[in-house]
Amino acid sequence: MNKINVNEKFRPQYHFTPESNWMNDPNGMVYYAGEYHLFFQHHPYGTTWGPMHWGHAVSKDLIHWEHLPIALAPDEHGDIFSGSVVVDWNDSTGFFQGASGLVAIFTHADQYPDSDLPRQRQSLAYSTDQGRTWIKYEGNPVLAEESIIDFRDPKVFWHEETNQWIMILAAGDHVRFYTSHNLKSWEFASEFGAQSGSHAGVWECPDIFKISVDENEDTEKWVMIVSIGNDSAYVEGSRTQYFIGDFDGFSFTNDNPDDTVLWLDHGRDNYAGVTWSDISNEDGRRIFIGWMSNWKYANETPTIGWRSAMTLPRELTLKETSEGVRLIQTPVTELEKIRREKRSWDQFIIEPGKNVSIDVSGEQSEIIAEFELQSATEFGIKIRKSESEETIIGYDAVNEFLFVNRNNSGVTEFNEYFPCMHGSSLKTENNLLKLHIFVDSSSVEIFANNGQVVITDLIFPDPKSTGIELYTTNKKVKLASLVIVQLASIF
Repeated sequence: MNKINVNEKFRPQYHFTPESNWMNDPNGMVYYAGEYHLFFQHHPYGTTWGPMHWGHAVSKDLIHWEHLPIALAPDEHGDIFSGSVVVDWNDSTGFFQGASGLVAIFTHADQYPDSDLPRQRQSLAYSTDQGRTWIKYEGNPVLAEESIIDFRDPKVFWHEETNQWIMILAAGDHVRFYTSHNLKSWEFASEFGAQSGSHAGVWECPDIFKISVDENEDTEKWVMIVSIGNDSAYVEGSRTQYFIGDFDGFSFTNDNPDDTVLWLDHGRDNYAGVTWSDISNEDGRRIFIGWMSNWKYANETPTIGWRSAMTLPRELTLKETSEGVRLIQTPVTELEKIRREKRSWDQFIIEPGKNVSIDVSGEQSEIIAEFELQSATEFGIKIRKSESEETIIGYDAVNEFLFVNRNNSGVTEFNEYFPCMHGSSLKTENNLLKLHIFVDSSSVEIFANNGQVVITDLIFPDPKSTGIELYTTNKKVKLASLVIVQLASIF
């Protein structure tokens, strides 16, 4: 990282943040020549959403990032909205004189001439120097649909089976698929979703990819991720859903009934996430990152000089469960590089009225806890705790419900929707509840029961609120094991 004041209040110590000013959706994530590229929606001249550019950073390990100059700036075709980057390995575009290079496919956003109506069209840029500089294609835009107002966020990938490029993009209340052999000319293939999943907001930032189920290469499924924007009728604000099914190079078939809604994250602050392209077959992982905010309050969060962070990078896998095939998220193993002091406890009973304070700082920490259910009806962990502040990670054993309560988590008054309690149904396994928690200066991420349920939330506690406390509201619960690891700053 370059010009970041690491002591700024609420500045995350091991999450990706912009050097300064505004950031939202992750864009164009691609792995090439030993580097992970992360582009992002960026307003370089203000701390609220404004004319969109593509910010840019690179990493060797997904944890430590080097900020690079702005990659794409607004031009005669409009602002630079979200999109993707691919490696054109075989020079299908002709941009690279027979070699390989990076091609960005993104949304140009402006207005129709002599009109206030927004216009969104898809365009190209390419880089011959490993992403350091970008040349916009002289034939931009390459795809437009004048009848569709919301027409954006292209995610492109090479489909081996049909030997062509596929584009999935958001079109209001559904996604559309297009095909191409050169990334420049596109043909409509199909659409999906107008009657499927959640429509509690406009559809945005789609992604689609194939993963094996339970690591069995003979049972692969396609996963489609779709974010849905903030709608005033829903308190949750912007959030992300996914679909499981099959894709044949032209159309997607949903394995579940249309009214099945599968949420990627049950917190308030994981939006517009997509996955890295072109990770090597030797690595084999499907790695995801999201924007850690919510359009209910993204422009109002109480940071100064910079705004927004990304979630931790997560590996996505598929698991056959009693309810069907479901997406599993686990933090990338590279995070183990920043582990420092480690302490552990095991086999003790927590009693009501006798909360157990853990004598370690929880300001930037990794907490791995395993509870054995006994007679308690509610129990859990309180983090970033002081006399006046706490964020509660609790489990309602009666209703089998994992929740986060951030009503007293610190600064909450900036928006009426921020203080809240929310969570997800979660059954224990063999009477055990496993929680893997990452706490940073202004966030908490919970991976429960090996990533079956994930909750991502912003919190804005006083820097002095660093306590960790175990609790039960009535009757006993057994803590089978507890490990707390201090995490180093990436700066």
